[in-house]
Amino acid sequence: MKTFLDCIPCFYRQALEAARLAGATEENQKLILDELAAVLPSLPMSSSPPEIAISIYSIVNRVTGKDDPYRELKDRSTDLALKIYGRLKTIVKKSGEPLKTAVRMAILGNIIDYGTQYSFSLEDELENIISFSENSGDGINYAVFDFSDFQQKLEKSKTLLYLADNAGETVFDRILIETIKEIYPGLGVFYAVKEKPVINDAVMADAERAGISVCARILSSGSCAPGTLLSLCSPEFLKIFENADTVISKGQGNFEVLNDAEKAIFFMFKAKCAVVARDIGCDIGDAILFYKQDGGALPPRENEKRR
Repeated sequence: MKTFLDCIPCFYRQALEAARLAGATEENQKLILDELAAVLPSLPMSSSPPEIAISIYSIVNRVTGKDDPYRELKDRSTDLALKIYGRLKTIVKKSGEPLKTAVRMAILGNIIDYGTQYSFSLEDELENIISFSENSGDGINYAVFDFSDFQQKLEKSKTLLYLADNAGETVFDRILIETIKEIYPGLGVFYAVKEKPVINDAVMADAERAGISVCARILSSGSCAPGTLLSLCSPEFLKIFENADTVISKGQGNFEVLNDAEKAIFFMFKAKCAVVARDIGCDIGDAILFYKQDGGALPPRENEKRR
């Protein structure tokens, strides 16, 4: 997905929020915004937002001297999600459709995103996830929900590659992976995280903290962008990506860089900005499970027939 003019104000907001989180002085906050203003004109609009975000966060890291300003928020997100892990597992097990419930739960976990929305109550959002899950997702609009395709694909698969998004959300990914493996015990699962910290995206330590290692092999994609940018990925990851029978891609960032990839992918995320919502043809706040089969993104509003 290319970058739109609507993305530019968001770039400045993200830079300012990251700078403040890193403890930058007002003088350095202004310096970061000035440097961003200087570099943005040279960045092609044909690049995806996650590609441009690499330049944004490299400026923040260099000026502040901090390479992981979201570290405390990531740990807190994971620890709070782990506190409700048992309650969520009970909801899944008592559900008449455990796989569908776990999928919906994993998508709802995508709300833990400090790149698109810095000011929100994590505790309230986690309680909302419990409430929505207990009521089979009532109150959430699943604008695209290609669950039957997902189920059929898993039944025929030997390997699953799961592309992680945010720390804390990793706990919900764990529940989905554990549910999948209970139903398909012979399935080999890889869980790919970012190579280096960027926003609150999960790295190896975040996946380990969430307990992913009990149900999947954790590996780095090699990408340091807030999305699995294939041009930056390691040869090991690319081989797994190319050969995986099923690929799950979590989050907007992964959708933005992979929606035109020559690979069948299941995208799971909540639409959190107008640009992405317009691209997939849904409303902000909608939950998405979209099966991309042919290398092209979903045309706007054609998803009406897929609900």
